[in-house]
Amino acid sequence: MKTDHRAALSRAGLVRLAALALLWGSGFLWIKLALRGFNPVQIVFARLLLGFVVLAPLVLSRGLGFPRGWRLWGHLFVAALVANAIPYVLFGVGEQTVGSNVAGVLNATTPLWALLLAFLVGVDRSVTWRKGAGFGLGFLGVVVIFSPWESANEIASWGGLACLAAAASYGVSYVYMGRYLAGRGISPIVLSASQLGAATALLALAMPFAGLEPPVWRVDAVLSLLVLGILGTGVAYVLNYRIISDEGPTAASVVAYLLPIVAVLLGWLVVDEPVTGAILVGVGLVLVGVVLTRRPVAR
Repeated sequence: MKTDHRAALSRAGLVRLAALALLWGSGFLWIKLALRGFNPVQIVFARLLLGFVVLAPLVLSRGLGFPRGWRLWGHLFVAALVANAIPYVLFGVGEQTVGSNVAGVLNATTPLWALLLAFLVGVDRSVTWRKGAGFGLGFLGVVVIFSPWESANEIASWGGLACLAAAASYGVSYVYMGRYLAGRGISPIVLSASQLGAATALLALAMPFAGLEPPVWRVDAVLSLLVLGILGTGVAYVLNYRIISDEGPTAASVVAYLLPIVAVLLGWLVVDEPVTGAILVGVGLVLVGVVLTRRPVAR
């Protein structure tokens, strides 16, 4: 009975990971399309607000209620900063000059950042040759993706660096959320709604400074923003917290394995973004590196 139960959980976790990969992997395309009518801060504020509007009624209708206590809300605001406000804005800024496929590929470095931070803060201090080789390959992959020897390469730009910094912020968020928020007996939907509410408040503070530019109300931009907020933010964050609670923060970050595949395919199919050899080789090296760092040591 126990073996069957674990197998059922494994299948359910695989389905959640696949769904989250599709939602977040397509998010880079929705950002690219939304930029046709809105600036990065406007996009982030709208998607966070939409995500909160979707989740808050679900929390209240189930009689769950929102968390209490300044300490827990302090952790929620920190998580909102490093998991929402900073990386969302950075990806929006980055995709003004780089393709959605490039943003998705650079996001694949998230697990490497998460593992590095987990080692530095003492969450995971185990060091093996696989992890060393994995980090080396991951770093080499990022260099190949950026291809700094090609002066005209769009990835080797401020936009590409913004996307890489966003991935690092995601890595910080996985470790922080796993340490201070997940596994506390709080429903994933409550944590998701609370974090999105905190992130919306943070972006509301930024709106008077960077979000008052008149938008262009294009149909494709508005629809992309709705999909990004309702599905790519609201629904996706419930899945994310559930995976972190069930599998742990480092395991949850493996969803980034699939994001570049989704992002590259959608960018190529929908907006005709080029797929270069450097992108394919680089993302391959990054993913092999992440797999090596995640592979358990044989007993």
